[in-house]
Amino acid sequence: MQKIKRVRLENETAGSWRSFLSSSEEETMTAVDTLSDSSEVVEMEDVPSEFQVQKHSWDGLRDIIHSSRKYSGMIVNKAPHDFQFVRKTEESSPHSHRLYYLGMPYGSRENSLLYSEIPKKVRKEALLLLSWKQMLDHFQATPHHGMYSREEELLRERKRLGVFGITSYDFHSESGLFLFQASNSLFHCRDGGKNGFMVSPMKPLEIKTQCTGPRMDPKICPADPAFFSFINNNDLWVANIETGEEKRMTYCHKGLSNVLDDPKSAGVATFVIQEEFDRFTGYWWCPTSSTEGPENLKTLRILYEEVDESEVEIIHVPSPALEERKTDSYRYPRTGSKNPKITLKLAEFKADSKGKIVCAQDKELVQPFAALFPTVEYIARAGWTRDGKYAWAMFLDRPQQRLQLILLPPALFIPVPENEEQRAEFAKIVPENVQPFVIYEEITDVWINVHDIFYPFIQPEGEEEELCFIRANECKTGFCHLYRVTVVLKQGSYDWVQPYVHSEDDFKCLIKEEVALTGGEWEVLARHGSKGSTCLPGQWGWILLPCTVCSSLQTMLARKSTWASAFGNCKIWVNEATKLVYFQGTKDTPLEHHLYVVSYESPGEIVRLTIPGFSHSCSMSQNFDMFISHYSSVSTPPCVHVYKLSGSDDDPLHKQPKFWASMMEAASCPPDYVPPEIFHFRTQSDVELYGMVYKPHDVQPGKKHPTVLFVYGGPQVQLVNNSFKGIKYLRLNTLASLGYAVVVIDGRGSCQRGLRFEGALKNQMGQVEIEDQVEGLYYVAEKYGFIDLSRVAIHGWSYGGFLSLMGLICKPNVFKIAIAGAPVTVWMAYDTGYTERYMDIPENNQQGYEAGSVALHVEKLPNEPNRLLILHGFLDENVHFFHTNFLVSQLIRAGKPYQLQIYPNERHSIRCPESGEHYEITLLHFLQEYL
Repeated sequence: MQKIKRVRLENETAGSWRSFLSSSEEETMTAVDTLSDSSEVVEMEDVPSEFQVQKHSWDGLRDIIHSSRKYSGMIVNKAPHDFQFVRKTEESSPHSHRLYYLGMPYGSRENSLLYSEIPKKVRKEALLLLSWKQMLDHFQATPHHGMYSREEELLRERKRLGVFGITSYDFHSESGLFLFQASNSLFHCRDGGKNGFMVSPMKPLEIKTQCTGPRMDPKICPADPAFFSFINNNDLWVANIETGEEKRMTYCHKGLSNVLDDPKSAGVATFVIQEEFDRFTGYWWCPTSSTEGPENLKTLRILYEEVDESEVEIIHVPSPALEERKTDSYRYPRTGSKNPKITLKLAEFKADSKGKIVCAQDKELVQPFAALFPTVEYIARAGWTRDGKYAWAMFLDRPQQRLQLILLPPALFIPVPENEEQRAEFAKIVPENVQPFVIYEEITDVWINVHDIFYPFIQPEGEEEELCFIRANECKTGFCHLYRVTVVLKQGSYDWVQPYVHSEDDFKCLIKEEVALTGGEWEVLARHGSKGSTCLPGQWGWILLPCTVCSSLQTMLARKSTWASAFGNCKIWVNEATKLVYFQGTKDTPLEHHLYVVSYESPGEIVRLTIPGFSHSCSMSQNFDMFISHYSSVSTPPCVHVYKLSGSDDDPLHKQPKFWASMMEAASCPPDYVPPEIFHFRTQSDVELYGMVYKPHDVQPGKKHPTVLFVYGGPQVQLVNNSFKGIKYLRLNTLASLGYAVVVIDGRGSCQRGLRFEGALKNQMGQVEIEDQVEGLYYVAEKYGFIDLSRVAIHGWSYGGFLSLMGLICKPNVFKIAIAGAPVTVWMAYDTGYTERYMDIPENNQQGYEAGSVALHVEKLPNEPNRLLILHGFLDENVHFFHTNFLVSQLIRAGKPYQLQIYPNERHSIRCPESGEHYEITLLHFLQEYL
């Protein structure tokens, strides 16, 4: 027991986390002396002592990191992903399906193409664990010494790929053809189809080429698998697998090494489209072909995007060949500057019965793209209807507040003319009733989150004037939900010979019916892509994980030939026979992803098919009788199970999932692994937020522990959910094992809580996030009692790095230190697609840009040394090193202390194991010394 003088505070309120919050910076202490009446002497228990983290040498910290990695091998499940079901039709076969997928076999360090057999019958009393069988015989897919081409390396950055080996494949189910990139080349093999199924591993065949440089984005022609396509030196090529013939379809690129003099490309998604819209391709095969003339020539078509970046700014980033003092040049549109000029074109060729390409033709729209669609800034998605009658595209305006879904009939494209006179002649051939159709529009005052869900039904014969489709829309209610839409394809009359003058109502179709299939304050999962991969953009500063276990990555990487809506994991699966649509969503809780089914003919009851208490990522079989779930919880490592839907065919909606077989069981956790605890609280602004806390492993009553607030805080990302954290967040557990408390909070601006929740950041990035983080921090301090509010560090990467700096600027009395990785420090220097979506263009939001640019507020940073550590990869082509360079210049000018750690050979994500280890040790050392 000790005696202390209690000093009264102005505006003293009842003790709670809210009073902590309100008093932390606004209340001032009344000055009193020992004899003052405004003070009193009281007896109190001994003040809780601070828990002191044991200090380790640099080598000691390295040993801790190595130890955590050793145990991480127990839980880094090299999970199967990119599933493709193929049904076996032989009655004598004991198996119903052959299941293809990518995965890492035991003892391997790279992804490979695998398969498993799913039996028709299983024993109820026994767990059936499907064996993983190698498709390829002794095949090394990773380039020698891991030397990827520049194009491959940059694509891996955009996709946040940390895995080696085969990372994607294309599959043609009818022929059994597989096509994939490996070892800086292209390979193919066959299984199934007319040749039957293999019983032992095969040698894949390399596809030879006359091209120099890598062949990127290979795809099988869905209408004729003898042909495939690829991108070489920014132009589109097609080739015949059987004959070896290659044909260059476009001539946009000159093949120069000078970016300035070679600004055009065909079939290639630009940096902004890949990084900010998750579109990684720029061309799309028509799924059907036509046969014409007495020679029965087959006509095949490819829709592609042509890009002219001549007016886009060129930036120079240090090259990996630093010793040669070289730089890499990139086209990079900074916010407010010009984007590329874009258009859609058709590459068309005819082939004879022997597969020889007889002729090829490049076609463009009958009128200039900018005249037909003057407000379009981005082609967010594109493709074809299943019958090949129309190409379709999703167009976005520059503010990204208006999306149009467009149909383009192939007849609207004409051969590229040599002059205006020839153009007029070609235009005369286009019928007056051939036109684009605007079949759907989405408009919002927040922003549009681009997604992939669009399922057009085939038009019944005789009903070509109408089109029915299923589409997800977030703008109607503020939550992403499914709608069945029927539109009337309103035809006008256009003289395409004359220059087209745009009218707002041109091409717009009448919506005959729009029926909501789902509804409520929850989300259908529609978004996907790199933002959900193993290393989210800036979510994680640690080395990219050499595994593919994240549920959001499970089916992202491969393109499938089967028809489900669009790309990746965020699919819908439509069973037209039973009028059911299967989808993934957060209906039960925003913390869990589940598979659901609803009738699209008579919507009403929504049935959940997956087990509650876990978060799932699912893939349906083509005949809708089975699905695979990769699932986990905060306390259960990932497992992958196969389920069979059983029940009456008269009531397909209520068929129940029955466990059928296991592809992977949950691994054991390390002995010292303690899962985080999820909590929720309501803020002063009456918003419910979710968070998770890693309790210090050796927490003792009365002891206050140093705390790390791990933050991302930006849009498109959700950190807190009921999925296993022992892989992606294993190092947070390492911090807890050393005696730190670790807190993670999804504040306003994070995703899967609705557009308004995420849209709280609109035009004010950095202005609302820290308030939510601090409220959550004080809530945890009161709830758990072990948080030392005088020793709090804030740490994050990219947007999290930006918020770490913002936290130290805005709340220096809350955060003792900030560790900022690859931070955006001035929003004027970031790209158009991301920045303008959330902040508008600079001239419309000068105040927001200035308030959110941390480099302009360095005078508010503390003067004490060892409170700020900045880390950045020198080769970062996303958040350029310029951001850190400019920040450091401002810090020096203001006389502010800082520490800087540069990683000379790293980009935005740390990939080199040595760099990753150094980063981890640096982080732990900085925390133990200065927190």
